[in-house]
Amino acid sequence: MDFLSNVTLGLQVAASPENLLFCFLGVLLGTLVGTLPGIGALAGVSLLLPVTFYVEPTTALVMLAGIYYGVTYGGSTAAILLNLPGSSAAAVTCLDGYPMAQQGRAGVALFMTTIASFVGGTFAIILLMVFTPVLARVGLSFGPAEYASLVVLGLIAASTISSGSPVRGIAMVVLGLLIGTVGSDFETGRLRFTFGYLEVAEGISFVAIAMGLFGVSEVLNNIGVANRTTTVSKDEYSWRKLYPNREDWRASWGPMWRGSVLGSAFGILPGTGASIASFIAYAFEKRWSRDPDRFGKGAIEGVVAPETANNAAAQAAFIPTLSLGIPGDAVMALMLGALIIHGITPGPQVVTNHPELFWGLVMSFWIGNIFLVILHLPLIGVWVRILLVPYKYLYPSMLFFICIGVYSVNNSPFDVLLVLLFGMLGYAMLKLDLPAAPLLLGVVLSPILENNLRRAMLISSGDPMTFVERPISAGFLVAAVLVLLMSLRSFRRNKRLADGLSVEPD
Repeated sequence: MDFLSNVTLGLQVAASPENLLFCFLGVLLGTLVGTLPGIGALAGVSLLLPVTFYVEPTTALVMLAGIYYGVTYGGSTAAILLNLPGSSAAAVTCLDGYPMAQQGRAGVALFMTTIASFVGGTFAIILLMVFTPVLARVGLSFGPAEYASLVVLGLIAASTISSGSPVRGIAMVVLGLLIGTVGSDFETGRLRFTFGYLEVAEGISFVAIAMGLFGVSEVLNNIGVANRTTTVSKDEYSWRKLYPNREDWRASWGPMWRGSVLGSAFGILPGTGASIASFIAYAFEKRWSRDPDRFGKGAIEGVVAPETANNAAAQAAFIPTLSLGIPGDAVMALMLGALIIHGITPGPQVVTNHPELFWGLVMSFWIGNIFLVILHLPLIGVWVRILLVPYKYLYPSMLFFICIGVYSVNNSPFDVLLVLLFGMLGYAMLKLDLPAAPLLLGVVLSPILENNLRRAMLISSGDPMTFVERPISAGFLVAAVLVLLMSLRSFRRNKRLADGLSVEPD
C-alpha cells in the first residue's frame, strides 16, 4: 500500500465512533491527571490499563496514548498557576510560567502553552508518519542476534541516560529482567521461580506491577501532603485575558519551531524523553535570546519552548517503540505491555502485519491533539477548579479504583495482594532513590530478550561469538558499551562537582 492509501486507512480506523470516543476519553483523563500535581503519566496510564483489556488493540492504544500526551498538555496548568508542575516534563515551565501568572498574565501563558503543545505534537506526528515505516523495513532484516543486542542497547540507554546513578538504573533493569522470568518456561513449559504459587504460573501480572509501582506508591508517597490552594481569580483566565498580543505571537514562533526539532530529537532517543527535552529547549532559548536576563521573570519564550519540546518528545517517543519494539521510557513500556496482552508481538511486524493498528493510532494522534486544543482552552477555568480538590478525597479514590481494576483483569484476589506488595516496593524505591522505570522496562523486555537470546544461540549451535560476528549486532553492543561508559563518566564528574560544592566554605 502506498502512503496515501495508508493514511486513508488510518483515518477510517481512527474516525470510527468507538475510537473517537476512547480517544476523547483518553485525552480528557490525561488532561485531568496532568493538571493534578504529583500523579503523572505513568500513574495515569497504569490506572487505566485494565479498562483497555475489554476493547480492540487499536482502541486500547488510542486511549492509552491519549492519556499520555494529554498529561503533557495538562501538566503546564498547575506549573503556571501554582508553581507546581503536574508532570516532571512541565517542571521547567514553572520558571517563567508562574512569574507570568503573578503579573496577571496567567491566561496568556495557558493559551500559548496549548498552541505550543499543538505545534510540537504536529511536527512529531509528521516525523512519525515518515520515519517509522522506514525503520520498520530496516528492522525486518534483523535476526535473533540483532534483536537481542538491540534490547540490550535499549535497556542500558534507558537505565543510564536518565537522571541518577547509572549503577542503580542497571540494578533495577536486572531486577526487572528477573521478575520477567517468573512463570512457565516458554519452550519447556516448566515452572520457574513460582515457589509453589500457581497464580503466577503464567507470570506475574504486568498490570499489578505497573499499578503498584506507579499508582499505589504515589498514594503512599503523598500521604500527609497539604492541600494546594490557588489565588488565581476567574478574571485571570477569562476569554478577554486569554488571547496574547502581537508581541507575544512574534516572540513565540521561533521557540516553537526550535522546540519542535529539539523535542523530537530527544524523544526518539531511549532514556531521554520529554523532561530532558524541555530543559534543553529552555537552555537553548536562553542562550539564543538577545536578552537572557528576561528568563525567569515571565518571558513568553521560556514557556513556549519547553512546552513545545516536551509535547514533541512525547509523540516522537512512539517512533522507536512502534518501529523496533524498543520502548524509550516506562510509559512506552506500558504501551508495549498492552500490545503483548492483546497477543500482538512488538517490533517491525506491527507496521507491516497490522497496518490498521499503526496508521489508525497515528491518525488518532491528529484527532487527539485537536480534541486537546478544543478541551484545553474553553475549560481552563474547570482545570483550575480541579486543583482545589482535597488530596484526602483524591488519593483514597485512586487506591479504590486501582484494586478494582487489577481484580477485574483475572478476577484474582492474589493480584490485589500483588499490586499492594509492588506498591510498597515502589514506595521503598522512592525513599531509597531507586528508579522504578528501568524495572518496568526490564519486566516488559525480559521475554523478548530471552526468546531472541535462545534463538540466536540455537542457530549458532551455542556459539556466543555470533553476537559480535554479525556487524549490526556488534554495532548495537559497542553502542551499549559506549553509552554505559559515557554515563558513568558523566555521573562521576557531576558527583565530584557536587562534593566540591558541599565542602566549599561559606
